[in-house]
Amino acid sequence: MRALLLVCGLATVAGCSTLPDPDPTQAWVDLKASKDNSLHAVKVDNHDWADPRYFEVQPGAHELWVTFQFPVAPSNIGPVAEPLWRDCRMKLSFKSFNAGQHYQLEAGSLGFQPWAKLYDDQRYVVGKAQPAGCQAT
Repeated sequence: MRALLLVCGLATVAGCSTLPDPDPTQAWVDLKASKDNSLHAVKVDNHDWADPRYFEVQPGAHELWVTFQFPVAPSNIGPVAEPLWRDCRMKLSFKSFNAGQHYQLEAGSLGFQPWAKLYDDQRYVVGKAQPAGCQAT
């Protein structure tokens, strides 16, 4: 029993808790960022989204909001030894979410500039998010 509790606790800490099964009548959006970054689902169409790990939306047009945290390397800042962490909100407007389709929203950065792209299940870029404000953390 102790071993089971330890494994469950470690899985939760590692962010490996299970996701719900996708609803085939909805579109599913996975979030992906590199290991040094974090990407979290925040809002759908100006309504708070409860689970930061993914989005699930009805077919059609939607506006997705995410937060993206990433380090800016000292080589991009100047004579400092530590990276500067940026916390950015980003908005993705997409008009053609399809039922049963799996999408992936990937985020990264170039220096101080965040980017995020929406891919369909064939790995085609179908949308790009726009930064909507960043701050140092």
